[in-house]
Amino acid sequence: MKMDDLAANEKPVVLFVPGGVMPGDLSYESLLRVLGDRIHAIIKDLEVYSQDAPPSGYGLDMEVEGIRRVADAAGVNRFHLVGYSAGGAFSLAFTSKYPERLKSLSLIEPAWIGALTPEDAADWAELNRLTTLPPDEQMQAFMRWQMRPGVQPRSIPMPPGPLPPWMAKRPAGMQAISRAFNKYHLDQDRYRLMDRPVYFALGSLSTRYYERAAQRLAGLFPDFQMEEYEGRSHFDPPHRAEPERFGRVLNAFWVHAEAAITVEKLRS
Repeated sequence: MKMDDLAANEKPVVLFVPGGVMPGDLSYESLLRVLGDRIHAIIKDLEVYSQDAPPSGYGLDMEVEGIRRVADAAGVNRFHLVGYSAGGAFSLAFTSKYPERLKSLSLIEPAWIGALTPEDAADWAELNRLTTLPPDEQMQAFMRWQMRPGVQPRSIPMPPGPLPPWMAKRPAGMQAISRAFNKYHLDQDRYRLMDRPVYFALGSLSTRYYERAAQRLAGLFPDFQMEEYEGRSHFDPPHRAEPERFGRVLNAFWVHAEAAITVEKLRS
């Protein structure tokens, strides 16, 4: 029996996809602690880090099919999807290909949303340049790019002690992700087929690139809402900086989405 077929009072199934730096368990640790047992959480780490080096032939299709594979393995037909940064871009690509699989989509500043405007293309060209810097310069430059002019980025929270082994994979992984975005054709028109609600969390201190992305997505998804988090930024996002508030927002969002599906079933 698929989880989608369970009774209405069962926990909602939520699949979380992290960004391109921190593993999923660390990225969403605070949020999942707040949400507790109200949901059935599935953490989907990125395919680009599934091996010591990016897999041969790596591309966005690999990330999209990875999300589908994990959901299928869990016996989940339809689920709520949450994606942050690169994980938000992969979640959008999944939505474009499999809109019927989702009950809702929550985005936290997705790194890429598809075809670029000229203004976005200039930002993206600079970001591509940063991926060619030496590894010891790359991360700081990448963090500065994410901020509005004059705003200093906060350090990414790291566990105490020596750098964890997963950090060694990040420079090559981020380059592979950037190349994958440049090669992938994301059909934005298919966003219009997403008949479930979409939520976009935006930090007030983040680069305008994400604000422009939210404005474009608002014109594509039929049911779209954006919320700005004052004082937050791409590396100080609400799921880590304000997990209690963000948890309440997401929980209410999922309850609303589940209720709408129940009403539709009763009417059919």
